[in-house]
Amino acid sequence: MNWRNCLILSAVLWAALMPSAHAEPAPYAHASEEIGSVRDVYDGHLYPDIQVNTFRNIDRLFPTRIVARGEHVAPLSKADVTLEGFSYSADGQTYDLYDVLALNRVSGMLVLHDGQLVFEKYLLGNSPATRWMSMSVVKSITATLIGAAIQDGYIESIDDLVVRYLPQLKGSAYDGVTIKHILHMTSGVSWNETYTDPGSDRRRMLDAQIGQQPGAILELMASLPRAAEPGTRWNYSTGETHVAGALLRAAVGKPVANYLSEKIWSKAGMEADASWWLESADGLEVGGSGLSATLRDYARFGLFLLHDGVLNGERVLPEGWVEQARTPVDVAGATDPYGYMLWPLHGNSYAAIGIFGQFVFVDPDKNLVVALWSAQPKPVGRHGLDEYVFLQALSDYFE
Repeated sequence: MNWRNCLILSAVLWAALMPSAHAEPAPYAHASEEIGSVRDVYDGHLYPDIQVNTFRNIDRLFPTRIVARGEHVAPLSKADVTLEGFSYSADGQTYDLYDVLALNRVSGMLVLHDGQLVFEKYLLGNSPATRWMSMSVVKSITATLIGAAIQDGYIESIDDLVVRYLPQLKGSAYDGVTIKHILHMTSGVSWNETYTDPGSDRRRMLDAQIGQQPGAILELMASLPRAAEPGTRWNYSTGETHVAGALLRAAVGKPVANYLSEKIWSKAGMEADASWWLESADGLEVGGSGLSATLRDYARFGLFLLHDGVLNGERVLPEGWVEQARTPVDVAGATDPYGYMLWPLHGNSYAAIGIFGQFVFVDPDKNLVVALWSAQPKPVGRHGLDEYVFLQALSDYFE
């Protein structure tokens, strides 16, 4: 065999041994785990082991659509600084990182400072390949995609009326409501978000999703009465986010999961496909919950926001969008702690937040991103240490 053939053979063998960018992903390690029902999730009636199994297998609860990653994975290099020695005081007590992870049933936490990994830890049987539910973290993603649609020209203005894109809502309480009202959750449409109340609007929406009938959730939203004039009252509503997702789908003319892949997931160096709940087979994405992704990819979404919606030199979001999105809304002379489906926190920081303890936290003053998963026992009211105090302490750590 001459030297050229040796080189060719060596190259073939090397290619066969090295993983390909297009290689089939390994089987999902958690796919055979026992899980609970979606009603038990919202009731908070799952034993701890089954709850964790369910949170990392939510794609088995409803039909989903894939959010495809791109070919390139953005590396996350390790920083020289660590969280060793981190502690903080609250209410006369001192807590360290071990307290936070244990008392809040944290299942994964990743901290990026200056774009580098300061801390990455998986618990409760999770790993870097685990996909975990977003709950309301995905509300912030839906709102962000509306910004992308404005940048792309699919939506003319944030002040456009909702019925311009969803004419089926004409004559409903959403007639006269703008996209900005939806993003701020100030539509004035009546809504009860109580997760554990079987008679709440949030649970009626869940029942519609369980029924898997196309358009059923929008029909529910169209049936709701008006409780206040648009722009005069803030009221947190997961249903409002489904309206936002439906509006986005109508404006861009493609599934929202596909648009997320096109604008962010395939360009931000995500390392795994995500999945997103559908209201019915091949139907609309559920705009307010149901995205499932890896911890590193949630962190990369935080980096995207930190960098003002610019990816690889391309502006994906309108200039100034993130600044507006993290600014609290003024309603009837009062300031409410909400922007464009983002929660303003201390200083200029903000977070996408989901029940049971899910966070994507961004502090532009400290160039800090935190992706946090938890498996708290109830949707609300059962957390351990106050996450807002913890996150502020983390910001203060990076002086």
